[in-house]
Amino acid sequence: MKILRPCAAALLVALLSACGSMNVMSDGADSRLMLQGNDPVAYFAVGKPVKGDPAIKTDHAGVTYRFSSAANRNSFVKDPAKYTPQYGGFCSNGMVYAVPIAGETTAFKIIDGKLYMFGGLGSKLFFELDQERNLKLADGYWESEVKDSNWRWQSWKRVWFSKVPHYKTNRELAAEYEKRYGKKPGA
Repeated sequence: MKILRPCAAALLVALLSACGSMNVMSDGADSRLMLQGNDPVAYFAVGKPVKGDPAIKTDHAGVTYRFSSAANRNSFVKDPAKYTPQYGGFCSNGMVYAVPIAGETTAFKIIDGKLYMFGGLGSKLFFELDQERNLKLADGYWESEVKDSNWRWQSWKRVWFSKVPHYKTNRELAAEYEKRYGKKPGA
């Protein structure tokens, strides 16, 4: 029993230290850096991730964004809602299941003028299996459960205690993809 109390306290501290629902990292002076320092405007302008310059940055909604040029920073400042990643930068396919998972900066898609991140190519392909349905589910879970939550607790809760009714494993999604397209995801 004496061992359980310190373990429980350590778990509680770890969970509470990750408060907030943004997929951020720490780099130098930027303790809440979005998109691993990539320029959010570049995803739209050049269609790929481009590293931002630590000297060209701005803060928005409690997080820091870096840019590859002052012009991109100015575009962002004029209309941040256009360029900020959906679901706090978490994997859009994970959000379909109310599970905030770190998104990869190289796996992304622009849908209806908005930036969506994915945990990898497989996650993106699985999301695209039924993109319209998945957008509705992800939007709903983001607004109702994840947006203002502690992302680590939310992820833990949904993975270990109460999966959503429509939950599918990666294996099930891969089988669905292979059945539909006659090839393995990414092949």
